[in-house]
Amino acid sequence: MKLLFDFLPIAIFFAVYQYTEDIIIATAVLIPATIIQIGYTWIRTHKVEKMQLVTLGLVIVLGGATLLFQDKTFIQWKPTVVNWLFGIAFLGSQFIGAKPLVQRMMEGNIELPEPVWYKLSWAWVLFFMLMGALNLVVAYTMSEEAWVNFKLFGMLGLTLVFIVLQGIYLTKHLKEPSGENSGND
Repeated sequence: MKLLFDFLPIAIFFAVYQYTEDIIIATAVLIPATIIQIGYTWIRTHKVEKMQLVTLGLVIVLGGATLLFQDKTFIQWKPTVVNWLFGIAFLGSQFIGAKPLVQRMMEGNIELPEPVWYKLSWAWVLFFMLMGALNLVVAYTMSEEAWVNFKLFGMLGLTLVFIVLQGIYLTKHLKEPSGENSGND
């Protein structure tokens, strides 16, 4: 559900683009939609994830540049910059700190052997880097409309496929819960 909520501003961007066929207007709506989304998250939970703040900052900066210069290139680069920054963060976390970023994010919910955390981290690094590159391929080789469709359906679809594949991979490596009552019920 959170993944779908995270894609809400993109869905709004898509809807406005479909209605107006104008990427500048869609970008002008994307900026406040993202601000409202982050504000709602803050009001509801009293915290905002760093990834959401990075995305918000890039929407404001690159979306603002799109509006200021009337040039769609800035907003088309935003998914690439976001994905590559996340990829760099996941990569760097393997060398800085005691645990990879993915482990810090997920270890409260699942228990995995140490080598699996590193493999999972590398998978996310690769995924983010490829998504960023794929965004540029679509932006520069296809029509504006194809890019807008890819931004919503392609990126969301590929992310969902990646998460499902990750889930399948993880089920093979999950450790049994370490509790006194496990297996005694």
